[in-house]
Amino acid sequence: MATPRGRVTPATARRAGVRLIRFLYTDNGGVTRGKATHVESLASRITDGIGLTVAMQAMNMLAQLQPVEGLGPVGEIRLKPDPRTFTVLPYAPHAAAMTTDMCTLDGAPWDVCPRSFLKRQIAACARAGFGVRAAFECEFTLAIRRGDGTFAPLDESLCFSTLGMTTAAPVMDEIVAALEAQGIQVEQYYPELGHGQQELSIRHAAALEAADRQVLYRETVRGVAYRHGLFASLAPKPFLDQAGNGGHIHFSLWDSAGRRSLMHDPRGRYGVSALGYHFIAGVLEHLPALLALTCPTVNSYRRLQPHFWSSAFTAWGPDNREAAIRAPSTFPSDRAGSTNAELKASDASSNPYLALGGLLAAGLDGVTRALKLGEPVLVDPGTLSDTERAARGIQRYPTTLGAALDNLEKDRALMGALGAPLARAYLAVKHSEAEAFAREDAVFETKHHFWKF
Repeated sequence: MATPRGRVTPATARRAGVRLIRFLYTDNGGVTRGKATHVESLASRITDGIGLTVAMQAMNMLAQLQPVEGLGPVGEIRLKPDPRTFTVLPYAPHAAAMTTDMCTLDGAPWDVCPRSFLKRQIAACARAGFGVRAAFECEFTLAIRRGDGTFAPLDESLCFSTLGMTTAAPVMDEIVAALEAQGIQVEQYYPELGHGQQELSIRHAAALEAADRQVLYRETVRGVAYRHGLFASLAPKPFLDQAGNGGHIHFSLWDSAGRRSLMHDPRGRYGVSALGYHFIAGVLEHLPALLALTCPTVNSYRRLQPHFWSSAFTAWGPDNREAAIRAPSTFPSDRAGSTNAELKASDASSNPYLALGGLLAAGLDGVTRALKLGEPVLVDPGTLSDTERAARGIQRYPTTLGAALDNLEKDRALMGALGAPLARAYLAVKHSEAEAFAREDAVFETKHHFWKF
């Protein structure tokens, strides 16, 4: 039984059968972590939060603490939960969770908090006259663990195969039920191209809720799979010989009340408004740097290859699945409400607050500067010559995490939005990962990405 959001108390949590409540946060390495409080201490912990060393925001995905000024052994912040996100975890006995903000000891938002960064970008968009709704569209791989500790895909079924639905049916049914129990509406499901690969999309929500849902989605998929004796990985490329897992971000622009689409214009090209095109133009302009937030692991760049339907060039087009941004065709039952854009250059190894916050900052810059969007690409941009792409302002993505991080450091808009403390910590963590994996082989890389994400 789920407790009504925003009204959680020890009594309501006890009635839901809860003993431990997880206070969740996602770090600069993209790993979701947390601490848990017992239900009897919940009231005070909602007020006071749970203490956390500041050093955790300098920890990379290999558990290597980076030397970042102010993020060492001295100092503490508080994980302050958002009661509106309280949800009972169907896959964990007597457990619930809330997402948290990182706050200073006096209760102010900590400047190295990713969730607070997203909140700042939401507020900046609101001041510009629009809100953003979003959804992370994730793929994941179901696998078994062999006796030697390595992993193998659950099956060898084909894309959209009903046989693939059959082999994954028990675990997928429980994942859907678990998401429903948490108030997360499932949109579509099907087996994807890779062996053991699944795609399960959920409904869009206001930007902050969309990021919170992504945290819960990742936890749910992995938690339910584990109950079935399986392992689910949302890593970008868990098996190097198989299709990669995306975490595409669908986004749309709305009025302040969230009732009227500002992205839809029936007279606009492909039904998209001028505001929508300015926003998309901003995302495309900043994409070589934005990738450091939306595709933030070494493993991400094995996925972002031409002709793999994951996108590799800064192009856009209607229903073009090789473009960085796809303008999806709308549905007759709700043309305005279904008008959105899809950033394909995103995966679930990202911190969703940083990925979505970065997308908002890039799009807002396009709106503020009234950037003009180039002509749509109606073919696979990888089939164009270098000369043709250059003439149309289409760039190849950076091909390594290190190159994307270098671009981020040079991007004034994104660095300004992140703020110096968060940017400094994030770059230190991610540069350390790029350097650490460069010293190792592909087996080491896939092992650590498979398990962490």
